[in-house]
Amino acid sequence: MAEHGHRQSFRILVLNEISPRGLERLPADRYLAGKDVGQPDAVLVRSADMHDMEIAPSVRAIGRAGAGTNNIPVAAMSARGVPVFNAPGANANAVKELVLAGMLMAARKLPGAMRFVAGELGEVRGELDKAVEKGKGAFAGFELAGHTLGIVGLGKVGCLVADAAIKLGMNVLGYDPDITVDAAWSLPSQVRRAGSVSEVLRSGHFVSLHVPLLDATRHLVSAANIGLMPQGAVLLNFSRQGVVSDEAALAALDSGALGAYVCDFPSAQLLRHERVICLPHLGACTREAEENCAVMVAEQLRDFLENGNVANAVNFPAVSMARESAYRVGIANANVPNMLGQISTAMAHAGLNIHNMVNKSRGDMAYTLVDVDSRVSEALLAELARIDGVLSVRYLPA
Repeated sequence: MAEHGHRQSFRILVLNEISPRGLERLPADRYLAGKDVGQPDAVLVRSADMHDMEIAPSVRAIGRAGAGTNNIPVAAMSARGVPVFNAPGANANAVKELVLAGMLMAARKLPGAMRFVAGELGEVRGELDKAVEKGKGAFAGFELAGHTLGIVGLGKVGCLVADAAIKLGMNVLGYDPDITVDAAWSLPSQVRRAGSVSEVLRSGHFVSLHVPLLDATRHLVSAANIGLMPQGAVLLNFSRQGVVSDEAALAALDSGALGAYVCDFPSAQLLRHERVICLPHLGACTREAEENCAVMVAEQLRDFLENGNVANAVNFPAVSMARESAYRVGIANANVPNMLGQISTAMAHAGLNIHNMVNKSRGDMAYTLVDVDSRVSEALLAELARIDGVLSVRYLPA
């Protein structure tokens, strides 16, 4: 990062193709963004695996143009005081529409019907109408209206799926032990609340999963509980590979307990089964979703780099403070006692008057923004960095 007077310029390493609409949010007079940028202040990424990548010490933030961050070493970045931003909800409508498509494909047996048309019918010579009438009976399906959809995970996608399903005449049962206030407000009142994953599995003719892949959610649906689903039920996984045990899903399909498994994550095992509907990770693959994700994460990166504000970081608390001074310091530190006291004492010893301050914590991480009334010296920044528990210090002159 370089200073020109009071204005800073920033270098952004872009690891994947990012929508131009997002990159436009990083003005060229202050930002250099590209795939070959050295000593970057931040990284913009979509699907590139960063776990084995050497992440430069200059990196102060990582922005994921999407929701999941399992391709980013979040814990290692937290230890360095580096926030990892994502774009929750930006691709929610795209995923919602694909979930609806998945339900319809399974209910109306469309993949098999399409294979029939492309295969057997393609070999018919003459009297095609008779062949159609004779063959179509194998693909008689059922309508969505009146059936129950169980949803595990009531974030932005889960709420949109619930709303769409209700409008299609379905009954909806939802479960999310960690539902946010915003999600609760946006959830349609007709959604019945379940008390557990097991209750959703027992009740749903369709069950759709919308949870991140964590240790607690790995094989959330497994051999231990998949048998709870009603005979012929449809399981949909558009969240993450690993949330469902492939082995358990295949065994349930083979036994006839499960009617169909629809997922966005192909594996060699799944591709061999005729009642598995696998899509090639299309959840966020729409022009609109890619643009929305890129715009959202670029704006979050910019606000952090220029002002230190944090929104939608998976490892930092949300912190926003309007500027009341041209001189600002951002400090990430371990969430332990007396950090604020040590920070303010160091500033007082440096002769700085604190104009405004905000401090928030999230788990083991705390983050502080401080506006002071005069220029901050390199010596003070070095002293703050030496405080035991401080992970990163940034000077943010306006």
